This record gives sequence, structure tokens and C-alpha cells, in this order.
Amino acid sequence: MLQAFTFFLIAMAIVLTRPDTVVAQDSPRTLETDSGPVGVEVFADGLEHPWGAALLPDGGMLVTERPGRLRHVSNDGTVGERVRGVPDVFAQGQGGLLDVALDPEFASNRTIYLSFAEEREGGAATSVGRGRLNEDATALSDFEVIFRQEPAVSGENHFGSRLAFAPDGTLFVTLGERFHMRQAQDPMNHLGTIVRLNPDGSVPSDNPFVDRDGADEIWSYGHRNVQSAAIHPETGVLWSAEMGPRGGDELNIPETGENHGWPVVSWGRHYSGEQIPDPPTRPEFAGSIHSWTPVISPSGMTFYTGDMFPDWKGDLLIGGLSAEGIVRVETNAQEVTGEEVLSLGVRIRDVLQASDGAVLALTDEPSGKILRLTPAEG
Repeated sequence: MLQAFTFFLIAMAIVLTRPDTVVAQDSPRTLETDSGPVGVEVFADGLEHPWGAALLPDGGMLVTERPGRLRHVSNDGTVGERVRGVPDVFAQGQGGLLDVALDPEFASNRTIYLSFAEEREGGAATSVGRGRLNEDATALSDFEVIFRQEPAVSGENHFGSRLAFAPDGTLFVTLGERFHMRQAQDPMNHLGTIVRLNPDGSVPSDNPFVDRDGADEIWSYGHRNVQSAAIHPETGVLWSAEMGPRGGDELNIPETGENHGWPVVSWGRHYSGEQIPDPPTRPEFAGSIHSWTPVISPSGMTFYTGDMFPDWKGDLLIGGLSAEGIVRVETNAQEVTGEEVLSLGVRIRDVLQASDGAVLALTDEPSGKILRLTPAEG
């Protein structure tokens, strides 16, 4: 009897720790917010450090796991086996499989895009590739790398990286400076930049530094570690949020050719405590429209356009790692008019809006979840 009970405990330990297994979901709870009570339930679980997600036309989604797996999550929350055909990734430190995005013509071409940390000569850097997803979302075919951040450098930090398609079909890719700070001021490399590509990886002819060797793809530079990007639903303009050092997370509207000043200026301070000049002291650099000290550690964001939360319509929802929740930012044109932290008690890596208007949030945990937020009765 004792032997059987011991075997049962071992079996349960394996089930609860195996990342391929979907475990029992947590009980729903209610979160009090400025707009009324919000219900929070676990939509899916059993994910290992989920990083990015993209909604599919059928209501399901693709979810990346930082160790290097891509999963299909069905519209009832069932987590499938890993999708085959995903490239090898540099899964060390902050590196791994990062963001996922659907091609604007996905309905006809089944093409998806992945960003990932890639080990190369000299170290590692962020790369972007694309491939075709089969009909049952179990495999990618014809995967090809269309962009490689240069140079590859040593270290395990600051890979970025979010993918955002603009209305004109071009693709924005946000890139960290790989903790090689001074390189962010050199527009002849990709460290600490946002790049803009055509869907096949070629350079749009109206990029700001076209024909400047090493800078063709660059849209803006002087960034630190940009893990949040979204296209404004009305203006079609790119918004981004990046992590500062000790203080000074920023919300930006990066425009063509702009230098955002890192590490020459910042609203934060170096980890050593060394002072950094505040941005207004150097007006030649592009300024942020909002900053956070203490930091929220922004990662993943979306503009809310649904009807389920009418008070949130037009607001920016940002995943907060340090904030352990969703930071709801009220905006008016290019100004921040208010904000609220929806405290979830866990690091939020990405936020997206479901087709029915619910809000979905990816938790950055070894046993990561997808949380579903909906209005609750008062």
C-alpha cells in the first residue's frame, strides 16, 4: 500500500512539473478596478515562460515559449503539442523564442513571423524569420530567416523584441542594445534600434537611412530594450515602450530617423547609482511622451478597441513585469491623461485582445498561464 502511494506521489510530481502538460486551472477571482469589478480566470495553462501570442482567425492562438517552443492554443484553451519546424534558439538569460505575428495576408498565405535570439559567430543577436503554418497548426514549412540583427555580441540580455505590422504592410521589429549601451548611439549597427522591413525582409525605399551602409533597415535608434510595440488603431502610427535602467521606463512614439538618446540621457539611473542626464538637457534627442519611476518593466502591449470594456476603449494596455499586472494607460492623441495598474500578482509578459473583446494576458512563469479578463457583476 505504501509503495503504491509513493508511486502515486511521484507520478503527480511529474505531471505537475512537465511543461508539455496542461494542469488544472485556478479558480476565477474578481479584481476591483476604476471601471468596476473585473473577473480573472485561467484560460489556458501548462506553458513554460510564454512570451508572445497571435490570435488566429478561428479564435485560437499561437503562443511562443521562451525555451524555444511554439504552441497552438485552441479557442477552448486546450494547449497543443509543440509546432514542428521552429528554428533553434539561443535560450539563455533573456534570450529564446520571442514574438509571433501573422502576415497581413495570413488568410490566404498561412504565413507567420517569429523573432528569436540566435547564436552566431561572435555571440548572439535577434533574428526574424517566416514560414507557412499548416491547416491543423501542427507544423511550419519553408521557414526562412529574413533579418538578422548585426552585430552578434556576447551576453544574455536585451534582445527586444516585438513584431508589429503597419497598415502599409511593412513590419516593425524592436531590438534591444544587448546591454552594449554605447552601441545604441551608432546608427551603423542594429543595437538599440527599431527596424522597418518589407514582409520579405527587404528594405522599404522610404526608410530614413536608405543607402547608408549598415543602416538601411533602421527606423529609429538610441533605444535601450524595447519589448512593447503596437500600432495605433486610428492613426496607424507605431507606439513603443522600453525598459529603463533604475527608473525611467519610457512610452514613445518613434518617428522616422529619430535618436531617442540612450544611454546619453535617461529618466533613470545606472544600476551602479551613477547619474544620467535627464532628457530635457539634450533637446536634440527625441523625448518620450510618458515615463515610469519606479519602473513597470513594460513587455507587450495593445490598444483596446473592443466593446466588452467600454471605459477602456482607446486605452493602451501594457504588460508589466515589475508591476505584476496590466498597466492601463489613457491617452488623448499623443498625450497620457491617466493610468491604472490592474494588479494580478504575477509578471505579465504580453497582452492581447480576444475577438469577443476579452483581454488576455500571458504570465511569465515556469508554469505560465493565459489569463482571461472579463467584466464581473458588481
